[in-house]
Amino acid sequence: MDKKYLLPSDKIRKRLIKVSAKTNPHYGKSPDERSVKELLSNGFINLDKTSGPTSHQIVAWVKEVLEIDKAGHGGTLDPAVTGVLPTALGDATRALQVLLLAGKEYVGMMKLHKKVEKKKIKEVCKDFVGEIYQTPPLRSAVKRVRRKRHIYYFEIIQIRESEVLFRVGCEAGTYIRTLCVDIGKKLGCNAHLAELRRTRVGCISEENCVTLHDVKDAYVFFKEDGDETEIRSKILPMEQLLNHVPKIVVRDSAVDALCHGANLAIPGVVEIDTEIKKGDMAAVLTLKGEGVALVHSLLSTEEIIQKDSGLCATLERVLMNKGTYPSVWKKS
Repeated sequence: MDKKYLLPSDKIRKRLIKVSAKTNPHYGKSPDERSVKELLSNGFINLDKTSGPTSHQIVAWVKEVLEIDKAGHGGTLDPAVTGVLPTALGDATRALQVLLLAGKEYVGMMKLHKKVEKKKIKEVCKDFVGEIYQTPPLRSAVKRVRRKRHIYYFEIIQIRESEVLFRVGCEAGTYIRTLCVDIGKKLGCNAHLAELRRTRVGCISEENCVTLHDVKDAYVFFKEDGDETEIRSKILPMEQLLNHVPKIVVRDSAVDALCHGANLAIPGVVEIDTEIKKGDMAAVLTLKGEGVALVHSLLSTEEIIQKDSGLCATLERVLMNKGTYPSVWKKS
């Protein structure tokens, strides 16, 4: 991937081993070993949203197709916008908040209201890379107050007459429609967003998207013939939502304490990713790779590696159900 076009989720980290530990095969299981029933209650779909329905309607259809009670999406798309709509099933909805940290990428068509020199268009668009301020549009689900957002990159793919095809990487909560209007104002010609497609949410890309029809067909094959091949390729383990978040791996004995709301103590840490800073959100995993919880680090990676006691992270959200691992902590 071109280094000019990187989202925060593209940061490469290394895994450091603090201590050697083994996991008990009788408790929990690797995410890849989950049954279809377990995936339906704790998985997600990289859904390709079509133009027309709202994101809420898409989620309602997913629940109907898969015959489940609970689902949620990772970031609203306007009815006319297409593309990546991560849709979590059942308990996987607990992990959706991590997508707010991932960064998003869109490809869109901006329509200028009169012809402008290509050189000027490129110069003005460059000015919108970095920190920008936006006021949400009139028809939005949030309070209309001026707020700061980060544009990671803005690439002009093609300019044809008054149409500008672009690719933008931005912080979650950025309004691309407003961005186009603001660019048009600075160009002195006014502009509007003509078309938009979301191509990435962090590590979740349109290259691996599936349609709702694909999901329905796969579920029918599973229900009628017991064929799991297609449904397993459409519903992914919840842990893949965490791919862009730094990880802390804990020993089996620490898992259930976290599930019951305890903060993370250093003796429970087995492995940790590099470049974690104080205040960063991290995902806690078991030695089998299961998501346990989301935490906010109280220490840096280096401090956690060096110290032997004390707390290293405060609990933000529990992802794993209580009792998946034994309650060793109650006996101590």
